[in-house]
Amino acid sequence: MSVRMAAMVTTSLSTRDKLLRAREASSRLSRLSTTEKNGILLLMADSIEANAGSILEANRADLSASQLVGAMRDRLLLDAGRVRLMAEGVRDVAKLPDPTFETLSEWIRPNGLRIRKVRVPLGVVGIIYESRPNVTVDTVALTFKTGNAVVLRGGKEAAHSNQRLVEILTQVAGVPEGAIELLESSSRDSVGELIQARGLVDVVIPRGGPELISYVTQNASVPVIETGAGNCHIFVDESADFDMADRIVINAKTQRPSVCNAAEKLLVHERIAAKYIPQIVKKLIGCGVEVRGDETTLQLADGMIVVPAKASDWGEEYLRLCIAIRVVSGVDEAIAHIERYSTKHSEAIITQDEEHARRFLRQVDSAAVYWNASTRFSDGGEFGFGAEMGVSTQKLHCRGPFALAELTSTKYEVIGDGQVRQ
Repeated sequence: MSVRMAAMVTTSLSTRDKLLRAREASSRLSRLSTTEKNGILLLMADSIEANAGSILEANRADLSASQLVGAMRDRLLLDAGRVRLMAEGVRDVAKLPDPTFETLSEWIRPNGLRIRKVRVPLGVVGIIYESRPNVTVDTVALTFKTGNAVVLRGGKEAAHSNQRLVEILTQVAGVPEGAIELLESSSRDSVGELIQARGLVDVVIPRGGPELISYVTQNASVPVIETGAGNCHIFVDESADFDMADRIVINAKTQRPSVCNAAEKLLVHERIAAKYIPQIVKKLIGCGVEVRGDETTLQLADGMIVVPAKASDWGEEYLRLCIAIRVVSGVDEAIAHIERYSTKHSEAIITQDEEHARRFLRQVDSAAVYWNASTRFSDGGEFGFGAEMGVSTQKLHCRGPFALAELTSTKYEVIGDGQVRQ
């Protein structure tokens, strides 16, 4: 049987059969040494680069069938550079310390018992995501490094890309059968089966829009790590350096508008609004951004096309070249606005006032809070994690960009010399 035929046969397995294979593989993965895992990861990276042509061919098939446009289509698109970055991401993960079986703490009780708390793999990790093929590779690299089996349920828009990537990764020498499973994406049935597979799957991670995340969190019996939407804010304080503010706002909005860490709202201190708003609105429009604004913004941007903001704008995640601007009285009102409308993802303050910055950093309850930097840095790679499983906006069991360490649980190893409890 050819390699391609073997890969096609595995896709005909039922969801439950794939989950059973993943569960069996998880125990074999946990026994691999760090050296073995890193060697296999490097082979995966090499194989991705060697098969770049067929990956791009599969991606072109997805693009041809897709109705996605603009920034959402960009999420699906692969090119030679992006394929190369995927491979480099795998190599970066291989270079990172292996958290599994790390001793977190150790102590001796008065009765002589030695207790050691160590990290262990979660087991089987399920991930549900939409039209970003790079998530397939990032997820496989991170779960493999931590000795976890992974069950992938990608979006139908990227079905060909994901299938080809999984074929390439599972064919690498040393990858246990069942370590990487790809579920059918043509209907939601596989999502329902995955999130109800308690006992077979240890955790599910949804990555996508609010509808997907809401469906998973409301219907799952498997524990969920929620990666939330990103209604991210930037507050330009009265002491802000305007040139710095411009660079940060333009970068956070336009560098890649379809991702969850892109800025969606701009808050401006009322004392600088008359000078700063015309300046930034002109630059945003020049970058192709649709600008919406409150009544004060509309007045100050006189002569420029600014759409009146509706009440619903303040809570909306645009995921496109659109931003809403509001004038606020100061740092306290900015914090209050963020508290009301934020999805608790990433927020930034641009200021030279350290007291204001410290108050903003301490009081804004989001996963990542920035002082004089773009929200676009809320990313596992940018944080030095090699890649990421997502950006968690919940507080248990992880928050913010998460990767290797958060793909482990803990257990206690207790060593005695015959002790019994009295």
